[in-house]
Amino acid sequence: MDSAAPPIGVGLLGLGVVGQGVYSTLQQKRVYYTERSGRGVAVRRIAVRDLDRPRGVSVDPGILTTDPLAVATDPDVVVVVEVMGGFEPAGACIRAALEAGKHVVTANKDVMATAGPELLKLAYERNVELLYEASVGGGIPIIAPLKRDLQANEIYAVQAIINGTTNFMLTAMARDGLTYDAALAEAQRRGYAEPNPANDVDGTDAAYKLAILATLAFHVTVRPEDVYREGITELAPKDFAYAKRLGYVVRLLATARRAADGLDVRVHPTLLPEDDPLAKVDGVLNAVAVDGDLVGRTLFEGPGAGPAPTTSAVIADLLDIAYGIAAGQPARPPRFPTTNACVQPIGSLEMQYYLRTLVRDRPGVLAEIGNALAANNISIASFLQMEADAVAGTAEIVITTHDALEADCERFLEQAMHLDAVVEPGIRLRIESHRS
Repeated sequence: MDSAAPPIGVGLLGLGVVGQGVYSTLQQKRVYYTERSGRGVAVRRIAVRDLDRPRGVSVDPGILTTDPLAVATDPDVVVVVEVMGGFEPAGACIRAALEAGKHVVTANKDVMATAGPELLKLAYERNVELLYEASVGGGIPIIAPLKRDLQANEIYAVQAIINGTTNFMLTAMARDGLTYDAALAEAQRRGYAEPNPANDVDGTDAAYKLAILATLAFHVTVRPEDVYREGITELAPKDFAYAKRLGYVVRLLATARRAADGLDVRVHPTLLPEDDPLAKVDGVLNAVAVDGDLVGRTLFEGPGAGPAPTTSAVIADLLDIAYGIAAGQPARPPRFPTTNACVQPIGSLEMQYYLRTLVRDRPGVLAEIGNALAANNISIASFLQMEADAVAGTAEIVITTHDALEADCERFLEQAMHLDAVVEPGIRLRIESHRS
């Protein structure tokens, strides 16, 4: 390797918060990174939306352009780093860069979840690298371990907390008794939530990330639309209090697991036993647990969002490519799945459930509900009755079930709306335990 060789040209797509972090870090640690990779890197072109927008970094105006495709295909650019976000024009730029024979580093979960297998196949055909560690989990190294360190294992399950916004909100609701609206406002005040938080709170962000992880772990193509998802908007402070009484913690859990009928892939609020390591992941932290036949369960935990963790993952991929170029190594053929996943219908899921229901405060109510549960093949594991409202003549009950089919639970909830004993059907949450 020759550290005195000309620097490798880099094209940067995006100069927002992450893009500025990547650019300034490359400038500040130029010597260190050259020593680590054996070849320097230099940003030759940068695509931005607005040339005149004030920025927190000093950049030569001569390397700025509003044409991202021009950067992606620039002859002086060897590696394209995409940190624009969104599906387009980022996806078109990544494709153009690969077709032009350029290596690509991306932090884009939308592109990789939606078109990752096709783009990896294109990278293979052009004999270039497409690396995407920053697309899931921010600074947590999980993509590379799934591709390399855990490849000797047959993966049984991946469970993850991979959305910092919702994890911060759920932590605040549990710890401080905040309502959903108050927790969201606090997350927005601290910069953890977008002005429009829909993709976070409805589980979309986590579903995209889970699609990437499941595709890697199980070697089949899992699309975002394959992932069943529910958000956190229906949760109330009392659910966290009741869960605590029962020995559980509420988390937005992303699960991908081998099942008899294919893959079980889903994102939804989940009650985890309070001694589960994932239950202890608080605030904006992310964590991914992987169950393999040889290693058992391994846990990767760390900051899942923000400019610094994402910058760390992006530059790590960039230096990996630079090292290969400096060493004269050919591009490693990316692994890409050739078959689509067979996804288990959510109705065939079998697990325990938490049911919170507002009922009339009168004799025979529990028997009526118990009969309806039994008629749907659901047995009661535990029962809590909260303080009754004498004025309204109602009481709130919380039931946990033994293992039951999702389809049976759904049928019970539909029937519960018509029971004379029930005032409000309330909420249903799933209870998770290790099943790998």
